[in-house]
Amino acid sequence: MTTSWPPRRTARSPYAPHVAAPREPVDPARIGRRVVRRRAKGMDADAVAAALEDALFDARQDSRHEDLADGVRGRAELAEWERIDQLLAAVPGTVYDPDTDDAVQAELAADAAAAAAREAELREAAWIAARADELQALRRLGTLEQAQPRDGDEAVREELTRRAGGCVQADVDAWLARALAAHLGHYRAPAAREAAAGLLPQPVLAHAALLAELARLVPGTDADQLAFAARLATTDPEATGALAAFLARARS
Repeated sequence: MTTSWPPRRTARSPYAPHVAAPREPVDPARIGRRVVRRRAKGMDADAVAAALEDALFDARQDSRHEDLADGVRGRAELAEWERIDQLLAAVPGTVYDPDTDDAVQAELAADAAAAAAREAELREAAWIAARADELQALRRLGTLEQAQPRDGDEAVREELTRRAGGCVQADVDAWLARALAAHLGHYRAPAAREAAAGLLPQPVLAHAALLAELARLVPGTDADQLAFAARLATTDPEATGALAAFLARARS
């Protein structure tokens, strides 16, 4: 079965940031809603109505002052008092309890999900940084070729490129291309090889495609004898891919 060129590009998945994610920005509206909920807890409809009147009075007063007229927190507090007032009006004889407020619980669930996502991003960023350190150490020792690529190394490549000041590191690209061509490491899985089409740049993909066809054409060829493939892929990846596709057609 031949592989078409260029390979089908899949949606590029976002890589984790190489720095720690910033703290969640201060949200005055959220602070205002939480203040209202704490105050309203245990209040009945009459008490909430009175608090709403006070909030309306404060809003009218603030509207007279240019620096307060557009207060995000003030508007959020007023809106929350209005919402709670309507909530209690719909169920006479009850008191407000944020623990049974569907809107509050939905907001808490969303906050928890966002926090979990941020934590996952931080863990992924830490893994990428550690893996980049590992690959850099292997490069310095001259043993990179003995390493097996892992799931996520495409993102590590980008981190290594960032560390190199935007320069692509030829030895890392060649290592990934050879692993992809020979189905080493996580590239043993067809799904990983398919995903690589959307995660690696065209020169690496073209290099891998040509290496795979040359290995089939001349089995047992030493990698050093195929060093020209990397130069071709770097210079003209489109032509290199076309050559790989031509060799595949000729072989079949």
